[in-house]
Amino acid sequence: MVKLVLVAPDKFKGSLTAAEVAARVSAGLGVPTVELPVADGGDGTVEAAVACGFDRVTVEVTGPTGERVTAAYAWRAAGGTPTAVVELAEASGLRRLPAGLAPLTATSYGTGELIADALRRGARRVVLGLGGSACTDGGAGMVRALGARLLDDDGAELPDGGAALRGLARIDLSGFAGVSGVEFVVASDVDNPLLGPHGAAAVYGPQKGATPDDVKVLEAGLSRLAAVATQTHGLAGAVEHDDTPRAMGVAGAPGAGAAGGVGFAALAFLHAELRPGIEYLLDLLGFGALVRDARLVIIGEGSLDEQSLRGKAPIGVAQAAARAGVPVVAVCGRRTLGDAELKDAGIEAAYALTDLEPDPARCMAEAGPLLERLAARVAADHLADHLADHRAEHLEGR
Repeated sequence: MVKLVLVAPDKFKGSLTAAEVAARVSAGLGVPTVELPVADGGDGTVEAAVACGFDRVTVEVTGPTGERVTAAYAWRAAGGTPTAVVELAEASGLRRLPAGLAPLTATSYGTGELIADALRRGARRVVLGLGGSACTDGGAGMVRALGARLLDDDGAELPDGGAALRGLARIDLSGFAGVSGVEFVVASDVDNPLLGPHGAAAVYGPQKGATPDDVKVLEAGLSRLAAVATQTHGLAGAVEHDDTPRAMGVAGAPGAGAAGGVGFAALAFLHAELRPGIEYLLDLLGFGALVRDARLVIIGEGSLDEQSLRGKAPIGVAQAAARAGVPVVAVCGRRTLGDAELKDAGIEAAYALTDLEPDPARCMAEAGPLLERLAARVAADHLADHLADHRAEHLEGR
C-alpha cells in the first residue's frame, strides 16, 4: 500500500484560502493525498475547520462599528462534545470595517453574538480564535453580547469601544448565566499582557489606526476595565496605586492582550484556557491520526519569512510532523529564510512561486496554476519512487 502525502497548508493571504492551496498542491502532485487545511486561530480558522468536516453556521451579527454583517462559525455536534469554532475576525475583524479605521470605538460585540448563537445551539466547548481584530475594547463588547452590563457612575450602559471604558464604574454579571458549564479555549499565539508597553493598546493599537494620544486613551480604558473587574468581582486583574495601574493576575497573563484585550475578557469572565493556536487546532482537526499514515507532509503559506518562525501555522505543522518522524517540504509565495533556518525549523526544502514567476503581482494573480506547477517540482524531487509505485498500482488495477 502506497503511503499518502499529507497536504496541510495555511492560506496564501490575498490570493488563495488554505483549502484552495491544498487542492492545487494535490492536483499538481499526481499522487494520493489527504488535504488538511490549517490555521492558527486567526483569519481563516473557520474556513480550515469547515474544510476538515465541521459545518458552517451563518449568522447576522454586529460589525465593529455597529453595522450589521453576515459572519460564520464552524460547528460539529457528532462524535463527542458539541464544539463551535468562533473566529473573532469573522465578526470583529479589520476586514469588517466599512470605511476607515475606528480605534477608539470599534467593538467586539459581534464576536459575543456568534458565541451566544453557538451556546443556543448547544455548544459545550467554544474554541475562540483571536487575530485580525479591529477593536481595542478589552472584550467589553463580547461580554455585553453574552449578558454582562458595563455601567457608568449613573448606572447607564457605556457606549461601544475602548475609549468609553474610562468611564466604567461597575460590571453587572447577573445576566451572564449562559456560559456556565461551557469549556472555553482561546487559540492564540499572542503572548502580550493587557497593559503596559507590551500590552494591547501600545503594541496593536497603532495597527488599528490609533495615534499616540489614542493609545493613551485606550490604555486608560483597559486599565479601568481591569481595575473595576478586580474591585467588584474579586478578579486578579489590576490594581491602582497613586492613579497608576499595574498589571497583575489575569491582566498580566500572557495572551490577555490578544485581539485588543479580548483575551483578557475570555480569561477573566469566561474562565477560558489559553492554548497555542496551531497546536490546539491540529489536535481538533485530527492531525495526529493522519500524520501517522503519511510519508511526506507539505506545508505552505504566502510568505515564508522571519515572522513564520514566531509560532505561525506552517512551523507548528512542521514541528508536529517532526515529532512523528515524517519529513516536511514547504510551498510558499515567496521565501526569505535560508536553507539553514529551514532545516532548524524541521523543513527539508521550500519551493516558492517566485522561483517560477519573479513578478509578485503575477504570482498573486496566477497563484493557483503556478502552485500546481510548483507541486509537480516537489513530486519530482521528493516523491519519485512514490510516483512510480502509484503508477504501478494504477496499471495493476486496470
